[in-house]
Amino acid sequence: MSNPQTPGPDFGQFLMQAQRMQAELMNAQQELAGTRVEGTAGGGLVKATVTGGGELVDLTISPAAVDPADTETLADLVLAAVRDAAGNARGLAADRMGQVTGGLGDALGGLGIPAGPPGPAGRSGLAGGFGPGSDASGLG
Repeated sequence: MSNPQTPGPDFGQFLMQAQRMQAELMNAQQELAGTRVEGTAGGGLVKATVTGGGELVDLTISPAAVDPADTETLADLVLAAVRDAAGNARGLAADRMGQVTGGLGDALGGLGIPAGPPGPAGRSGLAGGFGPGSDASGLG
């Protein structure tokens, strides 16, 4: 009996699919960079707005949150609102990139593409680290 040979993988088609996915990922990243995501703290007393890429672009503090004798609480509210907004941005980025990659997730982690929320002690990919030049300001 003869053993029919199965054709090998079509690398040309694989390359075309990879190029399409790369273009879709770039579009998604541009889309995210222009998206605004909000986070709040203190029942809305403090609102932070970040881009989908994690850049803080607006901060609103209600006069009711300002107590000159207790600036520590205000600082805590600001940090909580910024962290909430950053977490919402990470979730949005993970969802959007997951749509593009079809759930490849961790396989793309080395490409700077979020595979999901980062662990508690670190940042991962675009969404967790917010790209090159990020600082340790508590946004990630």
